Amino acid sequence: MLSISVKDFARRSVLCWLATVDESGQPNVSPKEVFAVFDSDHLVIANIASAGSARNIDRNARVCVAFIDVFAQKGFKVTGAARNVGKNDPDFVRWATRLVEMAGPRFAIQSVFVVKAEAVEAILAPSYRLYPTETTEESQAASAMQAYGVRPLRSDA
Repeated sequence: MLSISVKDFARRSVLCWLATVDESGQPNVSPKEVFAVFDSDHLVIANIASAGSARNIDRNARVCVAFIDVFAQKGFKVTGAARNVGKNDPDFVRWATRLVEMAGPRFAIQSVFVVKAEAVEAILAPSYRLYPTETTEESQAASAMQAYGVRPLRSDA
C-alpha cells in the first residue's frame, strides 16, 4: 500500500500533518516533523511533544496523515488506524529506531504513533489537473521558488 512513490514523497516532505479526533468528536490537526514510512503497510511518527494527539489516538485510533513536497506541490494522504507505542512497550525499539536516528539527541521521543495504512490517495496542486500538459514537478518547483523567494542548494556545496 505504501509504495516507493509514497516513501519518496515522505522523504521529500519537511512535515506531515496528523489528524486525530478528540473525545467530543472535534478534529485536531497538528504538524509532526519526525516521521517515516516504516514498511509497505505502516507509517511511524515520533511523539515528541504531542500529548493531545497521544490522548486522542488512545481514545480513537482513526487518523489521517498528509504530507507534500512543497516545491513539487504533490504528496499523499494516508488514512488508517494508529496506535500509541510507549517506551515501556516491548515493540518500542522496533518502531522507534529510525525515528530516533532522525531526531538525534536534541529531541526525546515520548512514544511512536504507528499508523496502519488502510487507504492512500495522491494530493496534487490544482494545476496538475487543470493544466496537465504544461504542469510538471519542475514547473511547479520553479513557480514555488519564485513565490517563496528561495533557490535550491548548489549540488557542489
